[in-house]
Amino acid sequence: MDTAIVATPVDFAVYGEYGGSMTAPKGKTFQRPTYPFQDRVGGERFPAEPGRYRLYASYACPWAQRSLIVRRLKGLEKVISVAIVDPVRDGRGWAFREGPGHGPDEVGGFALLRELYEATEPGYDGHISVPVLWDTATRRIVSNHFPDITPDLNARFNAWAEHDVELYPEHARAEIDRLNERVYAAVNNGVYKCGFAPGQDAYDSAVAELFAALDELEGLLADRRFLTGDHVTEADVRLWVTLVRFDTVYFTHFKTNLRRLADYPNLWGYTRDLYALPAFRETTDFDHIRRHYYITHGNLNPRRIVPAGPLPDFDAPHDRARLSGGGPDAPVLSRRSGT
Repeated sequence: MDTAIVATPVDFAVYGEYGGSMTAPKGKTFQRPTYPFQDRVGGERFPAEPGRYRLYASYACPWAQRSLIVRRLKGLEKVISVAIVDPVRDGRGWAFREGPGHGPDEVGGFALLRELYEATEPGYDGHISVPVLWDTATRRIVSNHFPDITPDLNARFNAWAEHDVELYPEHARAEIDRLNERVYAAVNNGVYKCGFAPGQDAYDSAVAELFAALDELEGLLADRRFLTGDHVTEADVRLWVTLVRFDTVYFTHFKTNLRRLADYPNLWGYTRDLYALPAFRETTDFDHIRRHYYITHGNLNPRRIVPAGPLPDFDAPHDRARLSGGGPDAPVLSRRSGT
């Protein structure tokens, strides 16, 4: 591209708020919008090829960060390109602008993420979400269904991956699936059910479910380093993206303030343990996270003031390595050929 195309600046007065689909009628519980593009990489339509696919993501969004973490863990940076959106969105949705940690979409040439959706389905009027896996050959969305994107990154591009890493080992799949189901309903989506609760009863139910799940996970992590044992799996990636935002944003913004993450010794140590890995640390941008939630959600924060804190010390020492069966120097990532 000769000239980078970018969206005009965020303007709530002109374009309004984004996220009407994130609220629920009074008396009903929060319902996450549908994700209609659910193709998978592999097969004749979307074959696995290096350089063909592009990941559209946001450092602010936990669902998108999952994809960024897996891409980094697998060593797919040269295989799948990435475009990062502006963390602040008005009524037009996610957009590409110059700024710290984000910029123009120099491959697709889009100014607004909705243009990808409209290129795939003309007249599309549904929810505009990240992550999006985009096929540059057909200029169509492969998937915006976030539960499918990370498994495809884990399994479909191994021929070109720089790291021999397996995040869904066969021996642990039943436990990973069970944990993912529980964590998604009560924790990943649970914080949103608290934040966007339409009434007191819905909030009370969601916050009770959330902290019951955190209490369970605290117990589980008392005698194992990661959720399924000695190695990082898909389950850890899915849980962690909520934990790293918990005290920084959700505790205040979504009213998940029964307890802090820092009040859970095992969960807090576990979060710091994973943060020490480059794939987790380097895809975490607290500036994007804080500005996205506090500025974008005007219905929750009408004055759009971004608070100065809290500032948890994710670099504080922890002793989680003592729980590794192979000792403190044992590898934390499972190899594809082993366990």
